[in-house]
Amino acid sequence: MIQWQKSSFSGGGDGNECVELAPGESSLLLRESDEPDRILLVTHHGLAALLHHLRANRP
Repeated sequence: MIQWQKSSFSGGGDGNECVELAPGESSLLLRESDEPDRILLVTHHGLAALLHHLRANRP
C-alpha cells in the first residue's frame, strides 16, 4: 500500500485540496488529493530541477 504524505504547504485542514507525495521504487509519486487516481511519477532529479526552476522564477 502506498503511504501518501501531505505537503506542509497544504495548510493541514481537513479539505481535499492538497498535494501528496509518496516514495516509489526509483521515482517519487505525486498526486492532487481531490483527484487521487491521477498520479504523476517523477525522478528525484526531475523534481529537484522543477522546484529549483519554480523558486528561481517566483513573481
